[in-house]
Amino acid sequence: MKLVARFLKNESGATAIEYGLIAALISVAIIGGASAVGGGVNDVFVGISTELNVN
Repeated sequence: MKLVARFLKNESGATAIEYGLIAALISVAIIGGASAVGGGVNDVFVGISTELNVN
């Protein structure tokens, strides 16, 4: 009985899952931000390349 009670009180697995979810959320935010910024940077470099080729 003590083994079952100790198992139910153990929260280390729940903490690890929470940290995993937080890490996943942060990585999704970084990927989304990098995609948005990357498209803008690409447009700037294409514009610069076009201007250099025209002159």
